[in-house]
Amino acid sequence: VFCVFKVSHYLFYFVPVGRCTAEWRPNNSPKLMDLLDDTVPGIGTYEDFNTIDWVREKSKDRDRHREIANKSKQSTVALLFSISDAFSGWLLMLLIGLMSGALAGGIDIAAHWMTDLKEGVCLNGFWFNHEHCCWASNETTFQERDKCPQWKSWAELMVGVSEGPGLYVVNYFMYVCWALLFAFLAVILVRAFAPYACGSGIPEIKTILSGFIIRGYLGKWTLIIKTITLVLAVSSGLSLGKEGPLVHVACCCANILCHFFTKYRRNEAKKREVLSAASAVGVSVAFGAPIGGVLFSLEEVSYYFPLKTLWRSFFAALVAAFTLRSINPFGNSRLVLFYVEFHTPWHLLELIPFVLLGIFGGLWGAFFIRANIAWCRLRKNTSLGHYPVLEVVVVTLLTALLAFPIEYTKMSSSELISELFNDCGLLDSSKLCGYTSNSGSTSGSVNATAANGLGARLAGPGLYTAMWQLALALVLKMVFTVVTFGMKVPSGLFIPSMAVGAIAGRLLGVCMEQLAIRHHERDIFRGWCSPGADCITPGLYAMVGAAACLGGVTRMTVSLVVIMFELTGGLEYIVPLMAAAMTSKWVADALGRESIYEAHIRLNGYPFLEAKEEFRHKTLATDVMRPRRGDPPVSVLTESGMTVEEVERLIADTTYSGFPVVISQQSPRLVGFVLRRDLVISLENARRHQEGVVSMSPILFTECDPPMSPSAPPAVKLRSILDLSPFTVTVHTAMEIVVDIFRKLGLRQCLVIQNGGSPYTTMGPQKIELFKKKNSAYIFIFSHFSLFYLRTRFPTVMKNLDMLYVGILKV
Repeated sequence: VFCVFKVSHYLFYFVPVGRCTAEWRPNNSPKLMDLLDDTVPGIGTYEDFNTIDWVREKSKDRDRHREIANKSKQSTVALLFSISDAFSGWLLMLLIGLMSGALAGGIDIAAHWMTDLKEGVCLNGFWFNHEHCCWASNETTFQERDKCPQWKSWAELMVGVSEGPGLYVVNYFMYVCWALLFAFLAVILVRAFAPYACGSGIPEIKTILSGFIIRGYLGKWTLIIKTITLVLAVSSGLSLGKEGPLVHVACCCANILCHFFTKYRRNEAKKREVLSAASAVGVSVAFGAPIGGVLFSLEEVSYYFPLKTLWRSFFAALVAAFTLRSINPFGNSRLVLFYVEFHTPWHLLELIPFVLLGIFGGLWGAFFIRANIAWCRLRKNTSLGHYPVLEVVVVTLLTALLAFPIEYTKMSSSELISELFNDCGLLDSSKLCGYTSNSGSTSGSVNATAANGLGARLAGPGLYTAMWQLALALVLKMVFTVVTFGMKVPSGLFIPSMAVGAIAGRLLGVCMEQLAIRHHERDIFRGWCSPGADCITPGLYAMVGAAACLGGVTRMTVSLVVIMFELTGGLEYIVPLMAAAMTSKWVADALGRESIYEAHIRLNGYPFLEAKEEFRHKTLATDVMRPRRGDPPVSVLTESGMTVEEVERLIADTTYSGFPVVISQQSPRLVGFVLRRDLVISLENARRHQEGVVSMSPILFTECDPPMSPSAPPAVKLRSILDLSPFTVTVHTAMEIVVDIFRKLGLRQCLVIQNGGSPYTTMGPQKIELFKKKNSAYIFIFSHFSLFYLRTRFPTVMKNLDMLYVGILKV
């Protein structure tokens, strides 16, 4: 008699007493798993472009911990090993922080120097950038650094021209040439040595953290080429940033360092905990925002984030930030590049323009995602994708030609954001600070304004020039960013998106400032302006606009606000940032639920089951089946009775990633599940190392040896690779529950059991909206009288599923 009971989604079979007796065991051996165990190379590993089994990996880690804990009680050496094992995680975090911080500091210094190299060179030493070169000059301020005698433009060096049209033409030509050279070198290095080094890296990191395997994406060659080409790409002047690629760089460092720690090298789930911490490190060194980096990893990229990973992420981000601060790549003794000096209080009614900036950010995010995905799809599906070098060169040429004539597109995006964030000081010579008193104006309103001491903030010719240049720069930045992100060079979108928002915010801020000054006597603006004080701070609007546009593209909220706070040091501006971030997300979500990273995951066909997306369809597990008469029987393995030749033929004739194991063809009761890769490796290992194995050797998944003839070939015992407790559900389980099981447990396959009943025969064809085709997941339907197999495609919650295949095995 077989006894069956079901707990949750598990089905347990109690085999009849007496089935495994002592006479079945030669020499009364306790177990017949002497051939295969965890020491067989390849067992428990995964093929490229495959999904890991989270449950299996976590179970392996728990077994390892139990073994270490038991051994630690037996000897002092084992106790010391247990302590070192517990400490190894913190040591790994320390090394990741140090390595990532050092690389980020080097990238910042090299990119700053090479960006300035397009405009000229320092006579005191070619390795100095423009700002460092002028530190030795006693007769110049930073705002007047173009007059620094130690710095020479290319026109001055090559033709000896210091003014006139010749100066402009030569500098223009050299600017374009250097930009083309940097971009060409970047795309050539990526294409020749590390194709995975292109792009942002965050979509692929999200996919890897969800459990997918992409061999080589986090390898040493990817790290080397990404580091070098990131400097070249940023220096070329393309509309891209280094923040996303720095997350990829930090994850490469983590993956390489994991190979020196056994418990992380052999366990894919543990390795992904380290990669989650490395993602936090990447944002920490990109923005100088360690807390924001931890929240970014938790909110945006991580799929599995236990509490201990939160602590270790915080520690690693702290070490990375300290390392970056020690290198001091910005030369200002601060960790961040966009630190703001002003602390002017904001007014309650200013929330209205802040919300408007949030709406603009949401609209920009939705537009950017759709336009960029359309451009990338065009690149992927047409001959344009066959010429990545030509595409990069042409885009760089157009960018350089259009950017040089405009002051705000000629400078680097980081420098532009820094200038837009800051308020005007007494020594500022920027056109953004081109205010005038207009004391000679005949306007009564303006005369009244000047009389009240507010005329010094009225817009002058310089500010008007800056406004139209910023408006033109806004359009160019938007277009350049759409076509640049996704090219075959390292490219992030944090800084370009922030630049778009900062420009829009500064434009709105100046408009609000002039409106408040000119109409300060109105009730709505009364109390905003006072003599000797700023009515409105345009730099604050630039900050809020930058946060809104970045939030619209990435759909970040909490981590975004914290990053912006750490990036600028503006603690008193938390509320405006929160208002803009939330408004931006609401507007963008109303126009499309996907962030730019999720859109690129879907475009590239990566398997990713989005945890945030809801499953709205009322379907059951049985609804996705469509059994037909005449379908071939399901491919299964039996506990015993099959030979090596039969199993190898089954493997050759099918493409399934695993096989259910049943008692026999006549009694298809579930015993367990075996992965295809483990089965192949085990058979190869048996033929290579086990003496006497031939094609007619029996395959055994049983714990006991069945009686065999003395002349029979030796059996291949594969019990050790059999999963005896696969996850199961019933045919009446709602598909939304199945989806939740896959999301929250990280399953690779799920077995569905039909309790009793007659065999299925025929069901009418049904079209069920279920899942999009991406990640292969397998649903097996077992009955006491029949066996069903369903293969469906699993990753994002769906639209349009047509049933693919179900076979019937009748008893």
